[in-house]
Amino acid sequence: MDRLTEMEAFATVVDQGGFTDAARKMGISKSAVSKHVSSLEARLGARLLNRTTRRVSPTDIGVIYYDRARRVLNDAGEADSLVTAMQSEPTGLLRVSVPTDFGVTQLSPIVGEYLETYPEVSLQLELENRYVELISEGFDLAIRVGDLEDSTLRARRFCETTMRLIAAPDYLERHGRPRRIDDLSQHRLLHFTGQSGSSAWKITAPSGEVRQIRSSGCLTVNDGQSLLNAAVSGLGIAYLPSFLYAKAMAGGRLEDAMPDLPREVRGIYAVYPPGRFTQPKVRTFIDFLADRFAQSGPDAW
Repeated sequence: MDRLTEMEAFATVVDQGGFTDAARKMGISKSAVSKHVSSLEARLGARLLNRTTRRVSPTDIGVIYYDRARRVLNDAGEADSLVTAMQSEPTGLLRVSVPTDFGVTQLSPIVGEYLETYPEVSLQLELENRYVELISEGFDLAIRVGDLEDSTLRARRFCETTMRLIAAPDYLERHGRPRRIDDLSQHRLLHFTGQSGSSAWKITAPSGEVRQIRSSGCLTVNDGQSLLNAAVSGLGIAYLPSFLYAKAMAGGRLEDAMPDLPREVRGIYAVYPPGRFTQPKVRTFIDFLADRFAQSGPDAW
């Protein structure tokens, strides 16, 4: 006989206090329940139940076995529920935190495809340049670019971007091309400032040394698209990700200001809270991102 069925029959008899109620609970005959329990006792070589005409109760060994058996049955039930939940259709509100520049240029143009595929999901995108606390702030998912600060979250890297110093050909013709990192102090720099207020660039030199550039620059703004526009207009040199500058560079409106520097590649991740299983709405959205951006980056956008 099936071992799990024997275990379930025994545990149900203990829970219900008798064979008749156990049979009713399991939806089988009383004789079938008795046969399952007898088979279990025979296999184990131990009496698990005290049977009298008035009541049924577990023996000392039966009490110990019941405790372990109930855990196994509960785990089996959770496993079945997990499979059912993971195969169910995604529903409900999906709250996603996205860096503003990536959200505006890359994500917002394609989310309609996801919503058409999963019409029972409603999507709320929060575009902001800060690291949100996913659990305490009620987010299901966040997209993050670069190093991940919180290792307790689960993460999936779905594409990459490069960082480059970019400038308009007209600017480089007028001011010259910087040959060394130290030369940047003599140029007009366009800085991005995040929530921390820092406008320093971390740039890897040809030697592999990571240098910090803290020049005040001629423009500081907390929006990458504005910096891109300023660079295209010839205002100065900006340090931006490829998902922002790729089209302008392909069209000849921008150039790599220092092409001899090592390529700075940064991962783009979907991060989400840890748990025993991932909700269908979160899992399908991450799969959607991985599929849509499979051919994107680090330079091709």
